Parts: sequence; C-alpha cells; structure tokens
Amino acid sequence: MIRVVFNQKGGVGKSSLATNLAAISAQRGANTLVVDLDPQCNTTQYLLGDDVAQVEETIRDLFTQNKRASTLAKEGASYIVATPYERLDLIAADAEIADLQAKLEARHKIYKLRDALRMFGDYDEIYIDTPPAFNIFSLSALIAADRCLIPFDCDDFSRRALYTLLENVEETQEDHNPELVIEGIVVNQFQARAHLPQSIVDELREEGLPLLDSMISQSVKMRESHSASQPLIHFAPSHKITQELIALYDELHCDKSKARRREWLASA
Repeated sequence: MIRVVFNQKGGVGKSSLATNLAAISAQRGANTLVVDLDPQCNTTQYLLGDDVAQVEETIRDLFTQNKRASTLAKEGASYIVATPYERLDLIAADAEIADLQAKLEARHKIYKLRDALRMFGDYDEIYIDTPPAFNIFSLSALIAADRCLIPFDCDDFSRRALYTLLENVEETQEDHNPELVIEGIVVNQFQARAHLPQSIVDELREEGLPLLDSMISQSVKMRESHSASQPLIHFAPSHKITQELIALYDELHCDKSKARRREWLASA
C-alpha cells in the first residue's frame, strides 16, 4: 500500500500526519517506508534529528540516477536510510530538489518515483509527504500512490483550495493513475470549542465530501515532538493527540471506512 499525504496549501500538517501514521504503522509491526518529497525537509528532520547531517543520498538521487527500477531492485537503493525506529525507513528530502523541477519536467520523469517504489517489495506500507504545491513532485507522488489522504485545516482559505485540489487529483486519476483512490479528508489542528471549524466540517459533510470521522486536535504536544525529533507514538504514547492519530490509522485500515469511500466514489 502506497499512501500520499497531499494538499497544495502549506501549514495543514502534511509532514506531521505522514510521519506519525508511518511511525504507528511500524510500531504495529509493518515494514514501513517514508518518502519525503518536500524541499523544506520537515519529515526528514522529524525522523532523523541531528543525524540528518549523516545522510549522503536523498530523493534527489532517485530522480537523477539513470538506473532502471529492476536494477535498483537487484542492487538495492542506497538512498533508503534507516531511522532510529524499528521497521521504519526513510528516503530523505533535499532542499536543492526544487532546482531540478524544470529539468525533470522537460525529461518527462513523472513516472520515475512510481517505477522505483513498485520494486520495493519489502515494505508493507509506504507514506509519501509532498510539497505544498501541485508540481512535478506532488504529481509524481499521486501517480505512484494507491491512496490519497488529504489533510484539511478549518478555515475559509483551505475550503476554497480544497475544491481545486480535488479537481487536480481527479485529473491525475483520469490521465495517469486510474487506480488512485481518495482515501478521505482528515480534519487537522481541529479546535472543538470554536464555532467556525465545526461549522465548516458540518457544511463539507452536507456537501457529501469524504471527511473521515477521526479528527486531529490542535496541540502544543505536536510541536514538542517535532522539536524532540520523535513521532508521538514514541514521544507521548498516552497523550490525547497520539490516541487520535492511532484512531485515524485504525479508521484508514477498517473495512467500514473502505466501504464508505466506495459509496462516495460511486456518487461523485
């Protein structure tokens, strides 16, 4: 299973969700890989901390090397690095990857990531963190993925951007990846006592959009885990926000949630 965490808007918690869901996956016993495609390198820093300085090869090397995917499978991908957590590996981001965008577009490299990830059969789950833009890297991730998880923070700007995002995902499905499924919209940094967030959630549900039941609260504990470079399942396993993330992970893997997504797709 390859899951892309995608939103064209910044600050919605893509890196936090991708990293924490991957950490829960590994903690549950699944061999898990995280791919950091964001030049801001937040996921890489979150998982490696000070050890990031020791990383020699990054996602940049995946896009620029000329080996075929079958060759990579035989020789091994040297840009996959182990994290401090058992069963959790990483392809680190590179701040300079943004400079490659025009070159990669000209060379039609949008399938490079898909072909590489298909050869990594040792992983039960792969999570892709994307940049806050619809560009060749986020498009490559959508083409490579089976499922798309959309983080959403409850404000009017995010709501307006959501419709464009859904159109871009639908276009990618039609043109490049008919197997891609919108897994759901997860409300992140939710303020339960504020009127506006709950109002927006209710309106989106009335519109029939695939909002997941699990919502992630706004909490300083998330920022503390960033600073400590420890996913919450390790940093604060009993905290409320950690339990919300576990509930989200379980919802994404339950049959009821899958059935509800099929119903939404049929009505869309």
